[in-house]
Amino acid sequence: MQLTLPSSKNFPTLEPEALLLSRGIRPVAGVDEAGRGPLAGPVLAAAVIFPEALDAPLKKALSRLDDSKKLRPKIREELFIILTTDPHICWAVGESNVEEIGDLNILRATALAMRRALLALTRTPAHALVDGLPVRDLPVPQTALVGGDGISLSIAAASVIAKVTRDRIMDELDHAFPQYGFGRHRGYGTSEHLKKLNQYGPCQHHRRGFKPVDQASFNF
Repeated sequence: MQLTLPSSKNFPTLEPEALLLSRGIRPVAGVDEAGRGPLAGPVLAAAVIFPEALDAPLKKALSRLDDSKKLRPKIREELFIILTTDPHICWAVGESNVEEIGDLNILRATALAMRRALLALTRTPAHALVDGLPVRDLPVPQTALVGGDGISLSIAAASVIAKVTRDRIMDELDHAFPQYGFGRHRGYGTSEHLKKLNQYGPCQHHRRGFKPVDQASFNF
């Protein structure tokens, strides 16, 4: 579905959601992913449904909400707590593990994580607002918004929940496999990670099919 949005702003709003609601399409979920590019760890997706009207305290609390990549870690954590504890916000996460990423490829595994997040919601959405390009096999109709985490508040919320959830998973992997530095680079292909990968070889949480991992497997 195409949405004609007002002139661009520098922060996400509920205007995309309001346009759908004005057409009788409700509820609307925002969907985003975290961890599509790393060499290790799962890919996470989150789906968020906001109440149709935000009360004043919630509106004030969410005034800092933005694309998770633009937020400092401390702010992300604070917003994560607000988003996941407010009883009026419906949210869920979906995950695709490294085995599924290897079997399906990262794009299909990301779509699967998004599908799982939408299906895990306790309210069934009538429509999804998705960050980026259209996603195959979602269980509901969708509107894809390039740069959606800077346009739609529910997509921005999903980006924060997905990012913080995945970061916490990578922190746990860092404790289990401290030699790789997962807590610092979150599995991305930094120079530190590539050095450690070649030094120690991949562990079971590295993604086969990703060239640096496959090369390290061969060398190791």
